[in-house]
Amino acid sequence: MLRRPYFGDLHVHTRYSADAYIFGSRGSPRDVYAFAQGGEISLSDDAEEQTRTARIDRPLDFAAVTDHAEFFGEVDLCSTPGSLVYDEQLCQLLRRPEPDLVDRFTATVAWLFLVGIPAPPTEHVFCALPGVDCDAAAVSVWQDVQAAAEEAYDRTAACTFTTFIGYEHTPSPLGRHLHRNVIFRNDHVPAIALSHLETSQGGTPQGLWSAIETQCLGAGTGCDAVIIPHNPNLSEGGQFFDPADAAEAARRQVIEPLVEIHQVKGNSECRFDQLAFAGAGTEDELCTFEQDVVAHQGPDATQVPIGEYPQRNLVRNALKDGLAFEQTLGANPFRMGFAGSTDTHNANAGDVEEGTWPGIQGNDDSSPARKIDLGMRNNPGGLTAVWAEENARDALFEGLKRRETYATSGTRPVLRFFAGTLDGVECGNDDFLARAYATGTPMGGEIGPVHGERSPRFAVWAQKDAGTAAQPGTDLQRLQIVKGWVDAGGITHEAVVDVAGDAANGAGVDPATCEPVGAGAAELCTVWEDPDFDRTERAFYYVRLLENPTCRWSTLVCRESGVDPFSPSCATQALAAGEAFENCCRGEGNDAFLSPIVQERAWSSPVWYRPEGVARVAGKVRFGKRTGRDTVDLRIAFGTGAALDPDAADLVVRVRDDEEIFAVTVPAGTLAQTKPGKFVYRRKAGTLPGVRALAVTLRGRSGARLRLTTEALDLSHVERTDHLVDVQLANGTFRPALPRLWEMRGRTLGTAADTR
Repeated sequence: MLRRPYFGDLHVHTRYSADAYIFGSRGSPRDVYAFAQGGEISLSDDAEEQTRTARIDRPLDFAAVTDHAEFFGEVDLCSTPGSLVYDEQLCQLLRRPEPDLVDRFTATVAWLFLVGIPAPPTEHVFCALPGVDCDAAAVSVWQDVQAAAEEAYDRTAACTFTTFIGYEHTPSPLGRHLHRNVIFRNDHVPAIALSHLETSQGGTPQGLWSAIETQCLGAGTGCDAVIIPHNPNLSEGGQFFDPADAAEAARRQVIEPLVEIHQVKGNSECRFDQLAFAGAGTEDELCTFEQDVVAHQGPDATQVPIGEYPQRNLVRNALKDGLAFEQTLGANPFRMGFAGSTDTHNANAGDVEEGTWPGIQGNDDSSPARKIDLGMRNNPGGLTAVWAEENARDALFEGLKRRETYATSGTRPVLRFFAGTLDGVECGNDDFLARAYATGTPMGGEIGPVHGERSPRFAVWAQKDAGTAAQPGTDLQRLQIVKGWVDAGGITHEAVVDVAGDAANGAGVDPATCEPVGAGAAELCTVWEDPDFDRTERAFYYVRLLENPTCRWSTLVCRESGVDPFSPSCATQALAAGEAFENCCRGEGNDAFLSPIVQERAWSSPVWYRPEGVARVAGKVRFGKRTGRDTVDLRIAFGTGAALDPDAADLVVRVRDDEEIFAVTVPAGTLAQTKPGKFVYRRKAGTLPGVRALAVTLRGRSGARLRLTTEALDLSHVERTDHLVDVQLANGTFRPALPRLWEMRGRTLGTAADTR
């Protein structure tokens, strides 16, 4: 199976998060999963009574509850009548019997200021009262989060819905968002949710990394996790800090394979100010999409001029800097695929339909006036699409780890992106997909040199969101390829190229009705080569898909309230409707980031070009006539500068599909150097189990070669059908990987004939 896209939301809060409860949200983890599958949810009104309701326009394929692990035990104690602390002042602030705006701010500060100070205490003061056990309460909440996920996970053959256990790690030094979601593969998780209070290292994530490595990845319990940073746009540049060395860069690359590029608090791809006609490290005029004017949410937050905006608040700039770090350190700390989520605090996972969006923050959104006055700069948020073989935890989690994902701003277009030789891949051919997987690398992967000096080929295919019967999807306007690269002097660059569709297709919206005007494409496809490709320069490429323009959610709410953002009389209408609606009229001139029109979009995870990367891989699994007589043969060619050194670090070679086919770890110094640049395995009983022959040849400017042949093995668990196989190598900080479609011919499963 050549994988299909599954859409989900990996960033959802419930009543267990202090900031959700304070704003009147009362949804539970079970409510999240019921809602994500099409059930109805209750939401807060102005008085924080649960009188509003919402229902998603179509079910999600997967979801994760990610409550703030900080204080969720205390929240549960304070909201449970009869608990020993129920009448404590801090608990009364949480429940806020008088839902007043000032009181709400006081409550938020009182509950959350500890996550914004250095070396925070691990619990609130009332936890020291006799008989109060906040640690036990936190464990109880964590167990309930796990139980809700287990109950909702569809383990039947239908595979209709997948849940992931997770939580949010929430350091916020002086309001700088250094937040991360921790998503676990399965139900093997640490005994506690390792919050910022237990892992604090000055707000940096190294403490969390160490805790997850110790208590999950290296615990020997079957625990596996990925960590997803989010809201870099509000981090004051702190999410993408300089790595200390190559080891830390490589460590981050493994443990944080994704970044949340879009959510309700804004977009983090790039930034351009139309009024100043300048960008933060870019000249891309489409970088005005869903921007906030501040660079953090601390008490000193003010609008930042474009020339002073922290460039590493933005994912594209971080990707470019990652190339420069790799050029100097040998490892890229910012090799991140893309995720999109909501960050809803209403438990309404994936509720992103612009026309019916109920909001994300309790009674901040309980009426049209509150939505426009308090939440105008919010947006419905995004979704993560994962390419996977089936809607199941293992398959989806592997997709997250290999970065074969794309983010959307809330709609559900289908987007494919491949790079490599792509021999025979042409739009319209029936074998487009099979040949792309056989001779190319999908989004999230890497490529090395292709034949001669020519550019790799890039294949992009997109299909419009099908939508629903009530709300059909929007036509596509165009496909763009965004390229970033670093030159020989270490200077980074970017370019944005339209590769399919038409920016001048005449499509728009009727300002009188907000109905679409004009047409776009139902499907777009192209195979592109980079005319400015330089095989010596590191680069990344990703796809940005743009839909035709539509009305923003705020425009629809304003119009329903009698205020038309398109009207010359907008200000007069707002005056009549009430002061809260003044924001309706700020989309033109005064604030270009609040345009009444929006262009929904999607972003593929990048593909990275590395001059020293894998140029070719030829692999075979030969199935013997009898069980236990199977063998694996691998030949890998690397480009110039491949940092292979089997004397300096362990060499790990893995061949896997949805499970391990073969893996071997070759301890440093095991291979004998028979001549300069030639390392050979001299077989000794038990030294390298399963290996018959292994040779590494370093050829300087000609790159490097690796050849491995196994002893006879029992590979009866390996699928004897055409399917995707990943070849992975690790040697110190050099960690290339190459997924390919392997084809079954006779008793041999192997890479396509034209890549051998």
